Amino acid sequence: MTDIGQIRIGGNLVGIAGLKAIMEDMAADYAERSDEEIGREIMARVARQNYIPRRAEGLYREALVKEFHRFLGREVEEAPTGGLRIIVLGPGCARCTQLERDVREALAELQLPGELTHVDDLRAIARFGIMGTPALIINGKVVSVGQTPSRPQIKNWLREAAGPAGG
Repeated sequence: MTDIGQIRIGGNLVGIAGLKAIMEDMAADYAERSDEEIGREIMARVARQNYIPRRAEGLYREALVKEFHRFLGREVEEAPTGGLRIIVLGPGCARCTQLERDVREALAELQLPGELTHVDDLRAIARFGIMGTPALIINGKVVSVGQTPSRPQIKNWLREAAGPAGG
């Protein structure tokens, strides 16, 4: 089964089939190459398994190069997005799944816009520098590690992160 990785392209999350395998294959040979070379190669590889709209090729190339740098553990400047950005870190255990469900339901109850991502790859989790799971990150701030917080606590964190709009 092919893995599907998600990246942000033009403000939207897009699923890319085989993304992790492509990054792993390219890491050794392309780590020190120019962004132009990386962009050409990664686009060619991604296009073998995915449809890339012609009009969006530039956006895809830019996003894929950024994702490749992120994969290599390099700092990547993020473009600001609307709504909350929430990340659940956990390998897919019952507690991690419960945390994701609770966050999703809290967002719905509060009627807050937000993007929820569940990172379950252990190497990707390690890149966050967090030593316990499940972990919850809201707008780049780690709010919980190693526990499953209550839904009222999750709602408080979401309201706080949303600011006056989350009232």
